[in-house]
Amino acid sequence: MMFIDTRSLPDLSKFETDVAIIGGGPAGISIARTFDGTSTRVCLIESGGLTPEAQTQALYDGESVGIAYPVIAHRLRFLGGSSNHWGGFCRPLDAIDFEQREWVPHSGWPFSKETLLPYYDRASEVVEVAPPRFEDKTYWERVTGEPLPDSVTGRMQVRFVHFSPPTHFGERYGSELEQSKNIEVLLNANVVNIAAVGEGRHVDQLQLQTLSGLRHSVRARVYVLATGGLENARMLLLSNDSMPHGLGNQHDMVGRFFMEHPHLSGFAELVVADILRLPGIYRTRVFADGRYATAAFNPSESFLRERRLLNCTFMAGQAGDYHSNVAPNWERAGLHRDMLEAARHFLIDDRRAAILPSTLLGHWLGLGCACEQVPNPDSRVTLSTQRDALGLQRLRLDWRLTEQDRLSALEHMRSLVMEIGALDIGRVFNSGEYDSAWPQVVGGGSHHMGTTRMHDDPRQGVVDRHCKVHGIDNLFVAGSSVFPTAGASNPTLTLVALALRLGDHLKSLVG
Repeated sequence: MMFIDTRSLPDLSKFETDVAIIGGGPAGISIARTFDGTSTRVCLIESGGLTPEAQTQALYDGESVGIAYPVIAHRLRFLGGSSNHWGGFCRPLDAIDFEQREWVPHSGWPFSKETLLPYYDRASEVVEVAPPRFEDKTYWERVTGEPLPDSVTGRMQVRFVHFSPPTHFGERYGSELEQSKNIEVLLNANVVNIAAVGEGRHVDQLQLQTLSGLRHSVRARVYVLATGGLENARMLLLSNDSMPHGLGNQHDMVGRFFMEHPHLSGFAELVVADILRLPGIYRTRVFADGRYATAAFNPSESFLRERRLLNCTFMAGQAGDYHSNVAPNWERAGLHRDMLEAARHFLIDDRRAAILPSTLLGHWLGLGCACEQVPNPDSRVTLSTQRDALGLQRLRLDWRLTEQDRLSALEHMRSLVMEIGALDIGRVFNSGEYDSAWPQVVGGGSHHMGTTRMHDDPRQGVVDRHCKVHGIDNLFVAGSSVFPTAGASNPTLTLVALALRLGDHLKSLVG
C-alpha cells in the first residue's frame, strides 16, 4: 500500500487492520511478507524511519547491572532493525537443542527440530543462503575439492555455517512492502502501550506516539509483538494498565531467562606447521552456489550426552605466519615458534617440506568460541526507574552466568585441544586466562534470547507453542525472545523460521 510517516499525520489518527505487527525487523518483516498478495490487511509498525536517527536510537538506552552489556549498541531502531548490522552467520539449531535434557535446567522446546525443518528451508531463502547445506559434508568436499577429516576422538563433528550477504531486511524487502496492495508500513511510530481489556484477556488497540508528541492508534484482529529479544519483554512489562505487573506476566515470567551466547576470543591459538593440513573451509570463507560458507567444530551429540554438557561452536581464522629469521614482536610469538620448531618434523610431509621456504616455521590461527548458556530465571530484564524521551521506563538488564556455564566451556576447550592433536593438524596454545578471569573475559554476540520463553505451561513460559501469549486470545510474540534454550547457533535463521511458522498459523486464524 504505502509507507506512512506518522509524524506528518493529523494528531489522533486511527488505523483499522486485520494483523498489526509491532517492529520492522527480520521477524516482523518475515511475518508481513507471508500475507503479501492476500486479502488480509497488515499494518507493520516501525519505531524508526528508513535511515537511523540519533533521537530514535536513544530510546534503546537502558541500564546494565549484571555482566557488562551495552544495551544500546547491540540494537538498531530503523526499518530492518538489527539486521542492519547483522554479520550474516546462519546455522540452524541442533536437534538436541530442542530436547528436554535432564542436565540442563528449564530445557526443552514444545516441539522437536523436525517441526521447524520446512521453515528452515524457507528461512534460508529469505536470508539468501539457499540451498542450505548445513550438515552435508560430502557436498562441501565436492565443491572445495578437499577431503574433510572425521573426528578421531568422537568428541567433535563438522558443521557448516552459511553467510547471508548479509540480508538487511529493510533494504532488501522495503520496495516489496511499499508496493504491496495489502500491507501498510507506519514509520516513526512508537508503540507506547498495548491496551488490553477484559482483565487483560484481549488486546483492544495499540497506542502510538511520535517523538514530536503526536498520538495515534491501531486496532486489529490479532497483534504480533516483534521488537527484539530485549524490547519484547519491556513492552509487555510497560503495558500494565489492565494487568498491574504487565501483560502475560501473571506468573512473573516476563523478562526472565535472558540468554546470550557467551563468546570467548583470544583464549587459545591453533599453531599449524603446514597450513594445507587444515582444509581451507576451516580457516576462511568458501564461495559456492551463490553464498559463502565455512566449517565449524561442534561437539558431537553423544559427547554432549556422555559429559552432560551445554552446546558450543568453535571457529578458526588464519591470522599470521612464523619465520625463523624474524624476531617475535609480541608476548606469545616465541612460545609458538618453539612449538613449531619442535613439531615441524612430524607435522609437515617430507615432500611439502622440500618446497616450503626454509625460514617458514608455520602459521597461527585465532580460535573463537560461542557457548550455550543455561536458562537462568535470575538472568532477566526488568524496568528501570529511568525514563526515555517518550516518558516510558527504560529497561534494566541483569545478565548472569552460572558455574555450569563456566565448567561446560572449559570442558569444550579441553576436548578441542585433544581433537586437534589427534588429527595431527597442529597444536593448540592455551592462554589460561579465560578461567581465572571468568566472567570478565566473556562477551556477548548481540543475541538476545529467552525473555518471553515458549512453554505449554503458563507457569514456565510466556507464550505457548504457537507463540500466543498465555491468557490473551489475540496477542503473539515473534523473535528470539521466545527461545526456551539458546543452543550454540546464531539466532537469526531460527527466529525467521519461527516467524514464517507463526505467519502460517495466523493465516489459519484470520483467513
